[in-house]
Amino acid sequence: MTAKPKSNPGNFFEDFKPGDTLIHATPQTVTEGDLAFYRALTGNRYAQYSSAEFARSAGLPGLCADPLHAFHIVFGKTVPDISLNAVANLGYADGRLHRAVLAGDTLRAESQVIGVKENSNGKTGVVWVRTKGVNQRGEEVLSYVRWVMVNKRDVNSPAPEEIVPKLPAAVPASDLAGYPEMKSWPFAQAGSRHVLEDYEIGEKINHVDGMTVEEAEHQIATRLYQNTAKVHFDAHGQKASRFGKRLIYGGVVISTARSLAFNGLENAGQILAINAGTHVSPLFAGDTVYAWSEVLDKAELTETAGALRLRLVAVKDQDPGAFAYKDAAGKYAEGVLLDFDYWAAIPRAR
Repeated sequence: MTAKPKSNPGNFFEDFKPGDTLIHATPQTVTEGDLAFYRALTGNRYAQYSSAEFARSAGLPGLCADPLHAFHIVFGKTVPDISLNAVANLGYADGRLHRAVLAGDTLRAESQVIGVKENSNGKTGVVWVRTKGVNQRGEEVLSYVRWVMVNKRDVNSPAPEEIVPKLPAAVPASDLAGYPEMKSWPFAQAGSRHVLEDYEIGEKINHVDGMTVEEAEHQIATRLYQNTAKVHFDAHGQKASRFGKRLIYGGVVISTARSLAFNGLENAGQILAINAGTHVSPLFAGDTVYAWSEVLDKAELTETAGALRLRLVAVKDQDPGAFAYKDAAGKYAEGVLLDFDYWAAIPRAR
């Protein structure tokens, strides 16, 4: 009698069926150590994610996980089922961050397959999933859509019926949730007095600073989120890949760029929604990340709180003040790593 395989090879493109729900393994309890470790790995300086006293005075329930930290934890749960055999994670949309995650909260994740499309090469296909993260009380903490290019198990298997979901260009400002009233905001402690009214639509902000990502750092970050994607972990296996080495996890790029965005957006630390995100080109250990932002829109939420819609662009090994983005034909410029569109809460003028 031959024993059945016990290990999980991951899902291939043929395994994804629109309408299927995937319950992801390994819930994770967030600890104060996790919050400190996230700051250590990303350089995050936003006051509400550094100081419990500031957080409470700003209307939050206490020292919380940065919303991107919570997003990475939930994303990591999904990797063994969705992107273990991925070629690349292609993008994000319709991301909604509903409530704060505090130390002691336990996060789990599940995803629904909402679209599939085989690529013309017959070797890979794109899979769309809607993922939600839930806490120990069954409350939805966040949700988002992502699409990923996945290898086929058998290139001769027939292409499925093509289903490409319609996704919103942005989360409407009227749908934003999870923001505090910001009635009391210690501006000196936050590092800036800039409020909603100080930012203009179309304004570009050079975040100036750079951060070099080292091999050990991105490996620890990926383990922190329990992201098991082979392209980030297996140096031996990646010798035969297109690049011949491991890729740095895209979540590291997002968090590094947003930590750099502190310089110029000190009071806009709380992400409320992820409108869109594209990983444009790969990052490798030893590369230096820089970032710039553009104000795409503004919204008044309450008398004391507003929101900025921001495009965060990460570039590598170049001056962010050049504002490298796209050419007239819509092609990304050399060295652009990330194009990330999000809403962030910010105090209004007193």
